[in-house]
Order: sequence, then C-alpha cells, then structure tokens
Amino acid sequence: MPAEYTKTTVEQARAKLKDVPHEPGAPKPDPIVKGANITRLFGGLTAVDVEKIEIQRGVITALIGPNGAGKTTLFNLLTGFDEPNTGDWTFNDKQLAKVPAFKVARAGMVRTFQLTKVLAKLSVIENMRLGATGQKGEKFWAAPFKALWGGQEDEVTQRADELLARFKLDAKREDFAGSLSGGQRKLLEMARSLMVDPELIMLDEPMAGVNPALKQSLLGHVKSLRDEGRSVLFVEHDMDMVRDISDWVIVMAQGQIVAEGTPESVMANPAVIDAYLGAHHDTDLTEMSTEQVEADAAAELDADKETS
Repeated sequence: MPAEYTKTTVEQARAKLKDVPHEPGAPKPDPIVKGANITRLFGGLTAVDVEKIEIQRGVITALIGPNGAGKTTLFNLLTGFDEPNTGDWTFNDKQLAKVPAFKVARAGMVRTFQLTKVLAKLSVIENMRLGATGQKGEKFWAAPFKALWGGQEDEVTQRADELLARFKLDAKREDFAGSLSGGQRKLLEMARSLMVDPELIMLDEPMAGVNPALKQSLLGHVKSLRDEGRSVLFVEHDMDMVRDISDWVIVMAQGQIVAEGTPESVMANPAVIDAYLGAHHDTDLTEMSTEQVEADAAAELDADKETS
C-alpha cells in the first residue's frame, strides 16, 4: 500500500463514521464504493433490490443477513461475476457496471469466495504467482524468451514468499493446494488476493468451514488488512466475529438493505431482529451468541410445523 496509509488515517476513517446516520443507504464521508438502483432477478424472484449502498474507505464493513438475503449475489454483481438487471456502481469514482471480473480485480477491488477457488493441482507457490497481474511471461510472444520476464518472475516469487510467511503457509510452499485444510485454503485465497495489492478486499464468509484453531488467525489477518490502510467488506453469519472486527454493519433481508450502523446499534435494531428472528422484537442481538440466535430460529420453525 502507498506510504501515506497509516494507522492514523485508519482512525480518521473510523472517526468519520460517527456522524453517519444509522439508516439504510446512508451516505458516507469518503466512500470507496457507491451503488444505486441495483437489481437482480432470477425468473420471478428478486434476489437483490438495493436502492443505494456506499462503502466507507479504510474501515471494515460487515454485510450480514439471514440465508437467502442476497448478500453473495450482491458480491457477485459488484465484482463482475454476475450481471444485474438494472443499476450502476463505482469504485474510486470509476464506473464498474458491465466491467468484467478480471478488470475489476486489476482496478484494485478483489474478492474471495465462500467455497474456495484454489487450483488444487498446482502448488501453493504456483497459486500465489498466478495472483500477480501484468506478468510479461504470460504474453504469447514473450513466453519463449526468459530473459524478458525472468527478473519480473523473481520479484513476483519474492512477494509471494513474503505473503506466505505472513499467513504462516511457507511450510506448505511446495504442497499441492488441494492438500490444504479448509482453513488453510481460506488463508491461501486471502494471501493470493494481496498479490495485486488491492485497495478493497471483499471476503465472502471467511470463517465458513474453518476450525476454531484457525479462526483467531484469520480474524487477526482481517484486522491487519485494515490497519495497513485497506478497505474490507465481508459477508458473515458469525455474530461474535461481526462484533469483534467490524466498524460498520450493513444488513440485508429479502434482497434489500434494511439497516445500517455500528455493530451495537444494528444488533439492537428491531428491523434486524425481525429479519433474523421474526417477531422477537424484545430481544437484543448484542446479548445473544450465534448459537442462541440459531437455536431460537430453529425453535420457531418447529413451533410453526406443530401448528400447521
């Protein structure tokens, strides 16, 4: 990241959020992403219907909501992996609607996936090298002449090794990526995303399928992304994680943004409680663990079955 990004600027970015209204689509003082009227329909189902969304620069923003709320679909739209029916959005004031995914990544907006996309039959270091952009050796005419690209590949490899050491994957350098555990694959995908030195990293359920031993490590890495000046947007169901690391929370339900605010304010918001638990408006999510939320929702479903 550029030298001007420091922890001081991170604190300034977080401080600016204090004056942002806690309402859906609230304008941000320094948005890195801005979108309007984004819709995605699958037949008669409206998966995403976002009138307005802004993502603040330099902070960690959580995108939460019950299953089927449209969170991953919105991720796919913003990053060029899917096309909307309507809508426009910008990244650093650059229009991204109809821009293919690889160009979105080159612009500095990268994402990971809930189901990791590592190349299983390539080694860990080869996966990392593939993450770098602008490699001369990838050009057809230059490939036979190593003198044209050998020096650049050495620099790419050095960068990759530094990131593998940072994510404690250096011992797996020569192993096939397919031999890694689920948590290690998440780490590899996060490390590989940094090969393009992005400004915004979008993480789709980074804790899904990760054992408890690696969760704390992943949490620390996500925080470090913000501390070095990057912006982070992540989808997550783990409420404890959301409370722990997010500076701002956006809540989706039935394809729409229904609430925004700090973690504390959002989890006490009746609209959010209704989205997760139906009519439990007297329950404060800040006082509940993820397990309690899931247990109450399951009990409510069982009660519905008994009365039907």
